[in-house]
Amino acid sequence: MATEPILAALDVAAVRRRQRLVRSGLLSAYWSLTKPEVNFLIAVTAAAGFWTGAPASLAHFPWTSLLNTLVGTILVASGAAALNQVIELRFDAQMRRTARRPLVSGRITQSHALWFGISLSVIGVTYLAVTTNSLASLLSILTLLAYLFLYTPLKRKTPLCILIGAFPGAAPPLIGWAAACGHLNGYALVLFAIVFLWQFPHFMAIAWIYREDYARAGYVVLPQGKSKDRFVASQTLLSSLALLAVALVPPIRGESGIVFFTGALVLGTVFLYYSARFAFQMSTVSARQLLFASILYLPALFALLVWDKK
Repeated sequence: MATEPILAALDVAAVRRRQRLVRSGLLSAYWSLTKPEVNFLIAVTAAAGFWTGAPASLAHFPWTSLLNTLVGTILVASGAAALNQVIELRFDAQMRRTARRPLVSGRITQSHALWFGISLSVIGVTYLAVTTNSLASLLSILTLLAYLFLYTPLKRKTPLCILIGAFPGAAPPLIGWAAACGHLNGYALVLFAIVFLWQFPHFMAIAWIYREDYARAGYVVLPQGKSKDRFVASQTLLSSLALLAVALVPPIRGESGIVFFTGALVLGTVFLYYSARFAFQMSTVSARQLLFASILYLPALFALLVWDKK
């Protein structure tokens, strides 16, 4: 019939559209597996670590090394994110907040995610070793191992997992600094301390919002019973107070100027306000406000640090 070639062409076109949609959906699933929203903060802190550790002169600034550092660090972080979801698959399946993740929803198989995570991690570590230096690569390895084999299993055993997890969580500025100059010093540890302390109110807000989800999946990120509220309040408030003080160390040391000092004081005070509000009036609303404030605080603080470097 005369219409058969037209119908055949329409069928082929429809099949190709479906194939494109499948490929697009698969790429989106793998992209989601890397936790890009987390990688953004990792990139910001690693870049700030590199910038502050690199030569002050823009004319001699190693832009290529900065790019290599970010590529390697993000590859390792993406691999860690994928492997973490492989390890926690059956627990993620019990939580509403993680029910749409690629592994839980079946968009990616566990074996594919495993090899994807291993590949990204190995490539990232190797890339840092080849393009930057051995110290940056070693720090990325230690961060990966601590995240996967200390923090991840401890989440089902003790609330101290937050303390343990804060160490690998604060490693990106150290990796950036090490990539820039091949060693670490006291200023690098100040950057580490800022990210380390920031994580406590940030995670306390998340843990409070999703406390029922975590309990359902068997995570022990918060204590049981009446001590839970005191634990959350103390972790949030004390770490925010310490963060405000530590963030003022760079200008005191002469590493930054009045712009950063003023900005750090304002940002820290606002962050402390939302932390105190949550600590004394625990609710989902105050927790979400603190979470939002924490997401804005860290990149803003490090942007000021880069801007006002001396």
